Amino acid sequence: MNYYESVVIDYLRADRRVFVNTQCLVQLNSAHNPDTSGPHWYCDALAVDFKTRTVFLCEISYEDRCSTLLRRLRDWGKHWPQVQAAVRRDSLVPADWPFRVWLFVRADRTKYVGEALNKANLDFLGARITSLEDVQPWRYCSWNREPPSEGPEFSAPIAI
Repeated sequence: MNYYESVVIDYLRADRRVFVNTQCLVQLNSAHNPDTSGPHWYCDALAVDFKTRTVFLCEISYEDRCSTLLRRLRDWGKHWPQVQAAVRRDSLVPADWPFRVWLFVRADRTKYVGEALNKANLDFLGARITSLEDVQPWRYCSWNREPPSEGPEFSAPIAI
């Protein structure tokens, strides 16, 4: 688990319509032992959004070059239909729900990652990119992921 993973997981869970499976095994070939069954990955989080009926394969990186993240996305891109089929099979996702990747990276890397995905012809992954700075717990309400109100509950002056 990387340093920011728990922060992102809390952010995802703050929307009660999103259900999260952390370190979700994506195993292309159904078998008892993923280490001998062929290509497989542990996705940082599988987030199923019941409001939009969308499945997100979430990856979290604070690397400068995001090389590990981009390598993972290229691998998924080579097997995208099989990745979706595997998640549908193992997580019982409805057949008509779309899949997208949701990436959480440093704010200064969002444009770089978007351009790298475009250059690698991975637009079909439908990447949603959120900066790690935007998932800090003080940026949203923990019960509905809405921005905090400016009411007294959040910004009451302190008498000294």
